[in-house]
Order: sequence, then C-alpha cells, then structure tokens
Amino acid sequence: MTVKVLFFAYLRDVTKTPAVELTVAAGATVRDVWTELSQRWPDLEHQLVRIPIVLDGKVVDTDAPVSDGSELVWLPPVGGGSPAGCVVRAELTSEALDLARLVSEVSAPSCGGIASFLGVVRDQDEGRSVVALQYDAYDRLALAQLRAVAEEALGRWPEARIALQHRAGRLVVGEASVAIAVACPHRAEAFACCRHVIDRIKEAVPIWKKEEGEAGSRWLEGHDYRESPRE
Repeated sequence: MTVKVLFFAYLRDVTKTPAVELTVAAGATVRDVWTELSQRWPDLEHQLVRIPIVLDGKVVDTDAPVSDGSELVWLPPVGGGSPAGCVVRAELTSEALDLARLVSEVSAPSCGGIASFLGVVRDQDEGRSVVALQYDAYDRLALAQLRAVAEEALGRWPEARIALQHRAGRLVVGEASVAIAVACPHRAEAFACCRHVIDRIKEAVPIWKKEEGEAGSRWLEGHDYRESPRE
C-alpha cells in the first residue's frame, strides 16, 4: 500500500520536503508510518509526539489503520497556523497545563472572540477541607473522548478553533486540572462553545476524582457516562 504524508511548518524544516509517499504493508497503522518516518528522519521521533494526527481528514490516534492512498498529517501547534474551524489540540497529560499556549494556538485573524476556561483544585468541597485531588483516567479512551468532544462542538460551531488539555495524576490545591480555549468570529459563539466543551468533558470523558482531605479520602460522585459520537 502507498500512504502520502504531508509536512507543515517546522516538520517541513526537518524533512526538507512538503510530502513523502511511503510503501507500507497491508494492515499497517499510523504507528507503523510513524516508525518509518522516524527511521528516515530521527529528529521526527520526538517532534511527532503529542500533536494531533489527521488521517484522511479525521483526527485519529496512532492505532488507526491506514489504507492504500491514505493521506496522513501531523498538525504542528503553531498559533494561527491551522485553518478556521478545527481542533487545534486535544490532550491528556500529567504535565502542568498552559492556558496561555492554548489561547495562542487558537488565535486567528478571522476570530474576534476568544473564550477560555481553567478548572483548578479548590480547598473546600461540600464543607470538607480538601488537600488534593487524584485524577484517575482511562488514558486511551479518555484521549479519544477529549477529541470527540471537541469534534462534537465543531458540529455546532463549525467556525470555532478549539484547544483543550486535561490533567491526570495527583493535583494539589491551586493546580489546574482542565484548560480550554475557544476562538470564534464572535464572542457569543466563543462563550457558548467553551461552556459546551467543559460540560461535555464532565459527561463524556472517563476520568474519576479521588478527594484527599483532613477527614480522609473519598471518590467523588459524577455524571453518568455519556459518550460523544465518534465517526
């Protein structure tokens, strides 16, 4: 099978070409293509980590199968460099969140309004003193659902540019657990889309919270799981 890979921005600087065609075995996945690219250009191995992957126009993960004639793109997180109406970033991470970076990434000349949301661990919950929250995620499905939530929002606000991150692991009071930035041509759409994204994350992404406090630990109740549709 033949797969075409397109390179943009700094990835093109590494490869010195805008595109390459690779011959892969039947049943190959995006991960197999990644391996081949890393062998040709070792610097790509780390450049391709944790940036969105688009296969034939749809955001996928590395386990997605490729077909003969598929077009594959890794999208560099360059502020203003992605087309209007897109998921710029959807990420599950154990690292500290960077809302300023997300705002920069969704910014575009076509967007006059940017709405953002930052969820942080607070020191009280229902009258209980809180020391920390442990976020336990079903990593593979959680990442897929973060992307699906963003894609779902694009179905309602097709001109939106969306970037989001969610933390996993133990977070102390004051640390950010979720960061969202949405840019739209107008502020009303940006506010509405951002609100929709955080509400759907609470429903559709398999992440659980264990509260640590002076009175002990407990798992917090949440919404029933409501999956976002994935094509």
